[in-house]
Amino acid sequence: MQIEIIDIPKIENVLGNIAVIENEVIPFEIKRVYYLFDIPSSSKRGGHSHKKLQQVLIAISGSFDVVLKDGITEKTITLNKPDRGLLIKNDTWRELENFSSGAVCLVLASATFDEEDYIRDFDTFINSKK
Repeated sequence: MQIEIIDIPKIENVLGNIAVIENEVIPFEIKRVYYLFDIPSSSKRGGHSHKKLQQVLIAISGSFDVVLKDGITEKTITLNKPDRGLLIKNDTWRELENFSSGAVCLVLASATFDEEDYIRDFDTFINSKK
C-alpha cells in the first residue's frame, strides 16, 4: 500500500498555531487544491483509485476515516489533526467515512482533474492489479 503520514511544519503561538505547507513538505508539485465540507456523518466519499494522481488529505477541521485498499490489505487511518497529512500515491483505493460535525478535508493533488485517471469500480481496480 502506497501511503505515508506527512508531518506539516507548524509555528506555535499562544495566540494560535499556523501550519505551513511549502514545496519541500509535499513530495509532488501541487496542481489542484480542493476541500470537502458540510458532509453528513453517514455519507461516504471517495470510492475510487487513481492511475497516476497522488494526493495529500488533511483534516483541516474535525475528523474522518480514510479506508485504504490495495487488493490484498485494508487499512483505516483516522485524520483529525490539521498538521498531519495522508499521502496517498496512485494505485490505492480510498474511501472517506465517519465525518465528524464540521469536518473539512483539504486535498492537495499532483494533477488537474482528469476523468481518465479515475478507476471508479472496485472490481475493475482489483482486475487492474493482476
